Amino acid sequence: MALNRVIVELYIYEGTSGSYTEGDKKYTIQRERISDRTNILIEIAELVRDYISSDFNDNYFNSSSTVWVTASINYYDENDNPISQTESPVTYLAFDGYGEFEDGINPQLSTGALMTKSTIYLPEGTAGKVPIFAEGVGKYVIGGVTTQVTDNGHSNQKIQYIDVPADTTNDVVIYATNDSTVVKTVKVVQVCEPTFTPIKCSFINHYGAIEDIYFFKKSVESFNVSDSSYNRNIINSANLTYSTSKGQRERYNVNANTNITLNTGFVLEDFNSAIEEMFLSENVWLRYEGKTLSVIPNSKSFTFKNSLNDNLINHSVDFAFAFDKINNIR
Repeated sequence: MALNRVIVELYIYEGTSGSYTEGDKKYTIQRERISDRTNILIEIAELVRDYISSDFNDNYFNSSSTVWVTASINYYDENDNPISQTESPVTYLAFDGYGEFEDGINPQLSTGALMTKSTIYLPEGTAGKVPIFAEGVGKYVIGGVTTQVTDNGHSNQKIQYIDVPADTTNDVVIYATNDSTVVKTVKVVQVCEPTFTPIKCSFINHYGAIEDIYFFKKSVESFNVSDSSYNRNIINSANLTYSTSKGQRERYNVNANTNITLNTGFVLEDFNSAIEEMFLSENVWLRYEGKTLSVIPNSKSFTFKNSLNDNLINHSVDFAFAFDKINNIR
């Protein structure tokens, strides 16, 4: 009995693994085998990604950034008779991360710390967050204080965020599930900035977790106006005069887009990875004037900096706020 076609029922859901219902079935996919092949390949990543939430309002632990995916697969031979297969259904845990070309197909991303950089910069008096994958971390230690990582199996427990205390200068040491192997050490740098107001930028990083970086130095806000206009008739037909206080050209559809340029201040070379992942992220937010606002990086190119070429490293990034200045949501 040769494989001829498959029918895949794709369930995407939150909760614990295998807790799906019929209402969680999002797709039914039917695919036939190409004649010169012995298997059938189905790409599901983009289908699943539509159901991973990207909502964020400075609420790390309430952000649902992982979902379970269960594929129930039915196999059929050339006579359209069912073929028994022991591996169906199969269940995956899905993140909104990505691999790079050099990683090859279906790369396994980090199962420990969900952050590439090894140094975080925090304003004095401000706590920080370090994302981890709960299934791959047993404990973390900050300043001699050990915290065990627990996971109840719910999808919203898989990505967790270590609370880095305000004003600490102790490293965050993250251990694997055996509680003895160090998977990552994160250095914490406190930054005293007496002149400018630091602005926090949050984004979905390479691993599908929310990562924060701070811009400590000069910020410049500007906006670009868009409008339309037409020439109107201003003659008063009753007395054949017109008022000079009325213009011939009338303006309408006036709006503006606000932009802001931010500077990190001097940072180490490993900050390049955070800036790179921020540029590649489809979801970026600034904590600005007490609100979490969606932004889009205006800068479309990035030069990797190092201390040999650039001496002191500062990153300057242009952002556009992802909404119009005048509210036109109807």
